Amino acid sequence: MLFTRECDYAVRILRALSRGDTSSVQEICEKEKITVSIAYKLARKLEKAGILQSFRGMNGGYALAKPLEELTLYDVFLAVNQNLLLTECMEPGYHCSRNSKEHPCQVHREFARLQQVVNRELKDRTMAEVFEGTTSI
Repeated sequence: MLFTRECDYAVRILRALSRGDTSSVQEICEKEKITVSIAYKLARKLEKAGILQSFRGMNGGYALAKPLEELTLYDVFLAVNQNLLLTECMEPGYHCSRNSKEHPCQVHREFARLQQVVNRELKDRTMAEVFEGTTSI
């Protein structure tokens, strides 16, 4: 699934840190109404992807490792969920008995088109634009 609860919570973590300060996981959880266990898990994934940086010690916590102007929803979602596919048939090498070179599946073709649209849209806006509300519907 493309838009998981973890993707939503990862965006919330970034929103909690969007002012540029360092916050503890507990502070992030209070601001964004998410559980501590999932926040730690997601913070580690975001840190591994280079989106967050962690600080140890009494005033430790997490902060953005990159400006929001350099991050997109695609970056955040990919850090959390390595499989950003609409359906399993979008997976490279996936074999479907209903889709072949001789008899292409039109449903697969439409899903592939939609996958491209979704990827383009996720990459098109920065997190700064998302949080500022400058995106249009």
